[in-house]
Amino acid sequence: MKVAFFDRDGTIIEDYPDHEWTYIKKPVFLPDSIETLKSVKEKGYEIIIITNQYLLNEGFILMEQYKEITEMMLNELALHGIEVLDIFYCPHKRNEGCTCIKPQTGMIMDALKKYPDININKSFMVGDSPVDIELTINMKMQGFGIGVGSTYCNDNIYEIKSIKDLPAYI
Repeated sequence: MKVAFFDRDGTIIEDYPDHEWTYIKKPVFLPDSIETLKSVKEKGYEIIIITNQYLLNEGFILMEQYKEITEMMLNELALHGIEVLDIFYCPHKRNEGCTCIKPQTGMIMDALKKYPDININKSFMVGDSPVDIELTINMKMQGFGIGVGSTYCNDNIYEIKSIKDLPAYI
């Protein structure tokens, strides 16, 4: 199985400064994110979201708020015919020392355990921050960094200006 691993905040939906998340009640989709996810599905990829949610353990949001925003996001995607296979999230504080917070590999390793037919060599990761790209490097897989600069670019890592550029690469 080919999987497109997507970061959530800043990649699919709007991201905010940590303190502003307290007041966010619904997801705001980034331009072209829905169309890109649809295109990725049409190219035969399953979609798994890999998201750091340190906002939970750092006290910026409650679990109920995280679940409500996630449910609204999934419902909107479903209206567009986009099924997300799964979501893996890390609720730990940035300094908690867990093995799941990106760039650690724990969330993708959990996905590989849950879905053993994932072919990591035919899969890729997309995100908008250095930790997303560092995770990709740590997993030795293909990755796409949205506006992250060329520092990480190599044979497997590509910088794209916007999520709408992704389908041209896959």
